[in-house]
Order: sequence, then C-alpha cells, then structure tokens
Amino acid sequence: MLKAKTSITKGNDPVRNWHLVDLEGQTLGRICVKLANLLMGKNKVDYSPNRDAGDYVVATNAAKIVVTGKKMTQKVYYHHTGYAGHLNELTLAQLMAKDPREVIKHGVMGMLPKNKLRDRRIARLKISVDATHSYNDKIKPQN
Repeated sequence: MLKAKTSITKGNDPVRNWHLVDLEGQTLGRICVKLANLLMGKNKVDYSPNRDAGDYVVATNAAKIVVTGKKMTQKVYYHHTGYAGHLNELTLAQLMAKDPREVIKHGVMGMLPKNKLRDRRIARLKISVDATHSYNDKIKPQN
C-alpha cells in the first residue's frame, strides 16, 4: 500500500498576486475573513501556516461597509496611550467618521494569527476610502 506524501513548498520568493476587493455593501466581519484568508494565502494549493505566501489585497470603498444590529453605537474601540488615566474609546460610528480604513484594518488584524508573520501580512493590505486607488498597474483583470 502506498502512503500519501505531504509536500512542503520551499523557497523564499512566493508568487504574489494582486486582488481587488470592493467593500461596498459588504458586512464588516464577513469581508474581514475573506481579506485575512487572501493575505495568509489560504486560497493557494501550496498553503503552509508557517510560510508567508499570501497575496496583495487592495480594498476599495471602505466607507461603504455595512454592520448589523446596533454595532454602530454599541461597538467600542479602546486605545491606551500608556499614561495613567489615558484610556481612549471610540464607537464604531466615531471611528468610521474619523478614518474608515482603521475599522477594516482592525478587523483583519484580529483575524490574522498572532505571530511574527502578522506585520508582514497586514502590510500587504491596501485600503482605500473610496473607489479610487493607485494600484491600477499591478492588478490584472480576472478571467
């Protein structure tokens, strides 16, 4: 009886594709899962959790995402400056008004594994508030 062999892709230069994702009308949590999977490379056949072989992702229309329920007023983002008594908090509506890209980035960061590859993966995520972006020359049309 033949045993199946597991092959591990080696090499330091993976093939990185560019993906364009339109966030208009998309639910926040569901789209963050899709973006995190593209950044990790889980859509590739040679996926390995210890290897950074993910793709570049350009997300447009970040200001037009949708959330369900009362999350706009009840979801709170906390940030501590490091000084005593300096705990800052913003609701989702306040953060969307300030910078909608931070909402997407925070959601994707929470869905990536907490390891040394996380910063490199999140650096490949390019978020645009509206439909315009500067990566037209890198993105190839999907067939």
